[in-house]
Order: sequence, then structure tokens, then C-alpha cells
Amino acid sequence: MGKKEVYEQKAEQLLIPIVEEHGFELVDVEYVKEGSNFYLRAYIDKPGGITVDDCEVVSRAFSDKLDETDFIDEAYIMEVSSPGLGRPLKKEKDYKRSMGKELEIRTYRAINREKEFYGILTAYDENSVTIACEGEEMTFQKSDIALIRLAFDF
Repeated sequence: MGKKEVYEQKAEQLLIPIVEEHGFELVDVEYVKEGSNFYLRAYIDKPGGITVDDCEVVSRAFSDKLDETDFIDEAYIMEVSSPGLGRPLKKEKDYKRSMGKELEIRTYRAINREKEFYGILTAYDENSVTIACEGEEMTFQKSDIALIRLAFDF
């Protein structure tokens, strides 16, 4: 396991009790380098959506825990935010929550000359995702999917 995964796992362990104490859900944790800066990001959610005040409460408590444990070697910027509408489906709970909803799937390679598909999530397992698309079912291997998220209309 690389440094990135270790940092994400340790941050998640610190965050879960904080997030659960406030009745929120920890959606994801990521440690990434963007430009010359490292970012430790936590994405939280709750039914009805997360507010700026919710993010602030979690951010303050998480910052204190990070100061106590001090497990990240380099300088970084810590952020707590809402996952947003266009968040990708990553974990089992994301797929479970999205059953029966319309998804957008983008593939790495064209399938029938298309790379973008929209349909209702009807099934999934650890290797594949099935959507009902214009009256027919289409199954995609997760390894072929570049992006999968809830479809949203504006």
C-alpha cells in the first residue's frame, strides 16, 4: 500500500467517528497532488444535503485530530466539502443508493461507436454494472468504465 492509500485510510479512521457523531455520512477521502500542493479532502453528505456550517463543524474537529496524530509528512491543505451532484460512484453504498436511478456511463473505448451511455441502474456486482438503456439492458465491465455517476438534467 502506497503513502496515498495509507494517508487516506488513516484520515478515514479519524473522520468516521466525527462524521457519525453529527449524523452525516463520510462519502470519500482523497489525498491528491494538484500543481505544487497536496490536498487531503473529505467529502461528507446527509439527507437533504450538506451546508457550509456542516463542513465547518467537521473541519474543525478533523483539524484537531490531524494535529494530534500528525501522520502526514509533507505540507498539505485540508478540505471538507459536499461531494456535489456529479460525484462518481465508487463504493458499494454508492451503487446501492443509485439502484433504479438514471446513470451516466463513459467508457474508455467506444462500444457500438459510442462512449457515453445513459440508463437506469438495474444490477451491479464487484466487476460489472447493468443499465436499462432505451428498452434494452447493457452490461459494462467496471474496468472499461472511465466515469460512472448519477445523470442530472439542468
